[in-house]
Amino acid sequence: MIKELLKERILVLDGAMGTMIQRYTLTEEDFRKGWFENHHKPLKGNNDLLSLTRPDIIKEIHAAYLEAGADIIETNTFSGTTIAQEDYGLAFAVDDINYLGAKIAREVADEYTKKTPDKPRFVAGSIGPTNRTASLSPDVNDPGFRAITFEELRAAYYQQTDGLVRGGADILLVETVFDTLNAKAALFAIDQYFEEKGIKLPVMVSGTITDQSGRTLTGQTTEAFLISVQHMDLLSIGLNCALGAKMMQPYLKTLSQHAPFAVSAHPNAGLPNEFGRYDETPEIMEKQIEDYLKDNIINIIGGCCGTTPEHIKAIADLVKNYEPRKLSTEY
Repeated sequence: MIKELLKERILVLDGAMGTMIQRYTLTEEDFRKGWFENHHKPLKGNNDLLSLTRPDIIKEIHAAYLEAGADIIETNTFSGTTIAQEDYGLAFAVDDINYLGAKIAREVADEYTKKTPDKPRFVAGSIGPTNRTASLSPDVNDPGFRAITFEELRAAYYQQTDGLVRGGADILLVETVFDTLNAKAALFAIDQYFEEKGIKLPVMVSGTITDQSGRTLTGQTTEAFLISVQHMDLLSIGLNCALGAKMMQPYLKTLSQHAPFAVSAHPNAGLPNEFGRYDETPEIMEKQIEDYLKDNIINIIGGCCGTTPEHIKAIADLVKNYEPRKLSTEY
């Protein structure tokens, strides 16, 4: 269904989860409630846990983005791997984080689809990059050292995929890719899971350009990133985070010119200021994204850090006036 919709119109992805969580004045107790009261490490800031301890907040955020006009909402599972959760001593909670994160999003999406059946809502299982890189050494004195192996990444991503699929995700979104080798481990795990379970869901991949050099953290250009993953049967390739909409545009053009599938973008609301906040208003971001639409380079558009339902509403209202980027007949 979603492939057919992408040929008809531009789809809207939601905005930042973390930015919205910051609007709530949460305490350590909010991250422990009913689940981790006696846990031995501080948990405040581990936002994925809120799907367990404060599901009411996560439901409210999902609903706010759907109300704003989002077609696709992301699960609250960006750090939902054993690798990322081990920093908190919570590798054991990963199944619950992913299953319940997807289940919550599924319930809210279904509520809105029921209200307006002509506008189906989709759930994208968010799969983040982890806090390790398979391509680079974290030790400048030992360039050959790796803090993680491909197999460890594959196993962690396989477990995350299982929880997201069982919870009801329609799509799997491998996002904020700074190391394509990490992404390949995720894609291999997803492919393996699909084959073993006899299912297939659409897969989105979204990389991140770390600065205006136009390269990922591990040094790949946008075109090299595309070439590295385009052998997979993807729903879309795209970019998110790191840059604001204006700075991201030339790299999206590169993807648009070469990608054999849909192109997505969810940029930040500009660059962070000296206080770590994002200053671009919905109006500013809307004008920048309109340039994407005029150039016809996008199929899926949303927001990353600093974006809110107000940003997504401005984007959703805007895209109604534009045609999506043309897809190949084989898509």
